Amino acid sequence: MKLKIYQIDAFAGKPFEGNPAAIVPLEEWLPENIMQQIAQENNLAETAYYVPIDDGFHIKWFTPVTEVKLCGHATLASAFVLFNECAYASDVITFDSLSGLLSVTRNGDLLTLDFPNQIPASCMTPRELSYGLGVEPSMCFANEDYMAIFESEEIVASLNPNGLYLEQLDRRGVIATAPSSEYDFVSRFFAPKLDVLEDPVTGSSFTHLIPYWANRLGKQKMCAKQISPRGGIVHCELKEDRVLIGGSAVKYLEGEIILRD
Repeated sequence: MKLKIYQIDAFAGKPFEGNPAAIVPLEEWLPENIMQQIAQENNLAETAYYVPIDDGFHIKWFTPVTEVKLCGHATLASAFVLFNECAYASDVITFDSLSGLLSVTRNGDLLTLDFPNQIPASCMTPRELSYGLGVEPSMCFANEDYMAIFESEEIVASLNPNGLYLEQLDRRGVIATAPSSEYDFVSRFFAPKLDVLEDPVTGSSFTHLIPYWANRLGKQKMCAKQISPRGGIVHCELKEDRVLIGGSAVKYLEGEIILRD
């Protein structure tokens, strides 16, 4: 069996920026263990698979170690493949997923994810989070992830995470964020529990970040940067109980997976 595979840099203006994702288009689902093995072999933060359904596509995401419920950058990358490699005619793609219905809209080179927001609640800072980041945040919030608030972009940029502490936390990962002079805010994302010490650009983290910063800054539309070593610009908007997460993408490679019995 031969399968097409693409590697797309999401939230990137050129190769070697943003967050790389592997995309494997399917006509029908492979066994779960095979999809997990492919993701492990790819050794990227996420490998996405999609199959066509009546009114769109069903999508699944795998890290090298497990399936996850939501992934922004690999959804953006999947839409890029459909628009640019598969000649998808409409400017809106709907994906059905473990997190419900998700859509991606094309406006020129900008692709915008429409995701449910995940408003984080204030919480005490877990000891493992402070030890794992090496700095005590000024505030801490939690939903699917912990979100640590810092006073300056410089503090967030200087964090040197210790995965041994962070993987002990009871949430998927840790978002570190602060206000910025150039952007509305900056962030970084750490998820050693998923075998990803630092993710380059994490679309799903903005389901937490956008409602927090929209409330704090008093604005619905914002521009942010995830300041990982690769980095990526994210266009943000709070829209009632949804968040719009926009960015560009570029193709890095395409090829074939050859599966043998």
